[in-house]
Amino acid sequence: MIIIKTINMKALYFFSFLMAISFQNYGQTKLTKEHYDIKKNRLLIKAAGMYLSSVSQRTVDIDSAMVLACTANRLPISFSFDEGYNDGNYVRGNEMVNQNNINGALKILPKTEKAERIKLLLQLASHYLFKPGEKKEDLEKSLTYIRQAIEQSNLLGILKWRHQSSILLGKYYVQANNLIESKKIFSKVVSESRKLNKPKSLAEALNNKGSYLPLDDPDKEKALTEAMLLYKSLNEKELEIEMRMKILTIHFWAGNIDLAEKEFLEVYEIQKKIGFKHTHYTTAPLIFIYTIKNNKNKALFYAIESVKTMEATNDIVCADNFYLHLGSVYSTMGHTEEAINLYKKSFDKRTKSINSGSWHKSLYLIIEALCQEKKYKEALEYIKMTDTYPPKNKVDVFYLALSKASTYEEMGNTSEAEKFYIEMDKHAQQIISPQTAIAVLFGYSKMSLFYAKKGDAVQAKIYAEKVFDLGKKTNHSLKLQDLELALFKIDSINGKYHSSINHFQNFTKIKDSLYDIFKNRKIEELKIQYETLKKEEDIQNLEVKSKLQQSKLDKSNLLINFSIGIILLLFVIIGLFYNHYQLKQKNNKKLELKEKEISLKNINLQNLVIEKEWLIKEIHHRVKNNLQTVMSLLNSQTEFIEDDLALSTIKSSQHRIHAMSLIHQKLYMSENIASINMPLYINELVEYLKDAFNLSQRIRFIIEIEELEMEVTQAIPLGLIINEAVTNAIKYAFPDNKKGIISISLASTNTNEYLLKIQDDGIGFNINSDKANNSFGMSLIRGLSEDLDATFSIESNKGTLLKLSFEKNSLDAQQPIL
Repeated sequence: MIIIKTINMKALYFFSFLMAISFQNYGQTKLTKEHYDIKKNRLLIKAAGMYLSSVSQRTVDIDSAMVLACTANRLPISFSFDEGYNDGNYVRGNEMVNQNNINGALKILPKTEKAERIKLLLQLASHYLFKPGEKKEDLEKSLTYIRQAIEQSNLLGILKWRHQSSILLGKYYVQANNLIESKKIFSKVVSESRKLNKPKSLAEALNNKGSYLPLDDPDKEKALTEAMLLYKSLNEKELEIEMRMKILTIHFWAGNIDLAEKEFLEVYEIQKKIGFKHTHYTTAPLIFIYTIKNNKNKALFYAIESVKTMEATNDIVCADNFYLHLGSVYSTMGHTEEAINLYKKSFDKRTKSINSGSWHKSLYLIIEALCQEKKYKEALEYIKMTDTYPPKNKVDVFYLALSKASTYEEMGNTSEAEKFYIEMDKHAQQIISPQTAIAVLFGYSKMSLFYAKKGDAVQAKIYAEKVFDLGKKTNHSLKLQDLELALFKIDSINGKYHSSINHFQNFTKIKDSLYDIFKNRKIEELKIQYETLKKEEDIQNLEVKSKLQQSKLDKSNLLINFSIGIILLLFVIIGLFYNHYQLKQKNNKKLELKEKEISLKNINLQNLVIEKEWLIKEIHHRVKNNLQTVMSLLNSQTEFIEDDLALSTIKSSQHRIHAMSLIHQKLYMSENIASINMPLYINELVEYLKDAFNLSQRIRFIIEIEELEMEVTQAIPLGLIINEAVTNAIKYAFPDNKKGIISISLASTNTNEYLLKIQDDGIGFNINSDKANNSFGMSLIRGLSEDLDATFSIESNKGTLLKLSFEKNSLDAQQPIL
């Protein structure tokens, strides 16, 4: 039985993050590109791909992950798939495929022949087969080129190219979820390779077969082990390491921790011998292994070692994982504050770089640690951050539901906690796999304990049984503190006191092991404190002795110089006083003159300010009058226009001019000539539009404008945008005089920005329509958004929603309305 320390699911996240197989560097560094040869770079890409796929808990398939790893490491994408058929010879069109210039490569294809043609076909097929994402058309294009490669290989009559084409076909069937056909093709290539008596070809065939078989297929380990021995005999160290990593993955997921530990350490040593610097993806899983073995010294050693090599190689792409590992170790040792700081650092790295895994694990650990410290408000703020960083896969959704359930349970809000536990259960059923089994086991254990604490023995028993059933199916025999406590409470409620006592004893054993760890930590801390204090005392003693010696030397000189110094000081003081008196008399006269000068200048400046304000108001008044005149002229012009389109255009122009005129009117009438009161302005603008379109009560407006002042350069384009959006809503959202609602809101956010929302519940419109996107009104809105340096978006779902987010200017930021 594996005994896992779990105060509150720490081991869950150790398992999910730390057992990420023995993988090398994921972020390409200057060191790698300058000092690694092609073999090591290939190993790097494969290991990075395996790591990314593993920590994402298979939400990213291995082939797509390797393509992403090439991009992150700034290496050709073909590095992820061309090892078998790229023999180092130049192939026309190869660079074009790498640069995604497929049309250029297709133009060259008819000009190639024999092996060169086959290699380019395989390159094209691989390009579509290993594209990130799963698109049916990509698979179809890939299959087309694979079949052409097989046809050309048969015509050429060279077994090597027929095998390479067949191997790629086997990979195609894996992507197409036809594992039976895939295994059949790989087995055939292995069988034919044995007859050739070429160890390298056989090893490659076995490698592909073993790599693409399911984790529970017994032939997987056999094929990979034979391939590893062949590569070892050929002194292909990088490929030997790759096979070892794939083999130990099988043992790790099967729960054979002792064997996995031995294999991790062997791979670690081989990596160091061949000069592979990025060893942190090998040391990271060892943290989990030594944690469940209760060897905290080694767990801490490898956690620190992982961070050290990560920082030494500047591998910042996956830095979030290693900070998380170290934080988890600190947490199990009772260093909650240090753990929280590392979790936050990990969370920050995840939100600012490539998501190398389910970042909601960092979120969960932050929230859990904050709840332990009773910092519920801050925990809820992190939950709120999921609005900005929503879950992107089912595993993330599971962890988010678990985070919410745990938080509300800690806060005593059982109804909310139960709601999110039920949601967690629903998502758990969708993600159960060998990679996620431990996470689900811990989730169900916490859920069982939650119901046991509520006194609901029936529900508690249901989820305890789920733990047992899943543990048997996935071969995970774990002693969980939460589960033992839940079973103790369940049996107590049901009157099974003998059984409840056994479960309580198990719970106490786990708890005592945690206490022993904490006690040992205290001893270690006392030793460190003692050594520190001892060194400080030695330093202080040396400093005292040095001061005594210096004091003896200084006393004689001090006595001699003291009297002379006093006399000189008296003379200096007398001289200073006399000089100060003379300067004071002169300065007083100068100050009197300056005061008169300043007073006169202040009066002149006040007059200038008043005059400037009057002139600015007069300018606004005249601009307003001029705009009113333009509106009157346009209104007069409408009497002579019969064309409806021209008439509508002039009316729209009148509305836009009125929106600007209203601002100048407000500035003219207001004491504040620098900014506009937005609630008053927007309400008057809407009232004007309602009157202009004779809406009566057909369309109702809901206006929620925060009490704020906005500088003119922002208010004018914003007013025009509101005018344009509301006019469009009135004219097109409610045809045939339908009733409806138009909502307008403007508020400042906590990121020093304004957020404008205009929404209607009308018929909506086709966002992809060229006519809608290229209309004058939409072009005007987009142009005005660019003037504001704003982020503009529009949605059409049961109506139309327009969002505009732009940064506050200096005037708004410095003068908030209280």
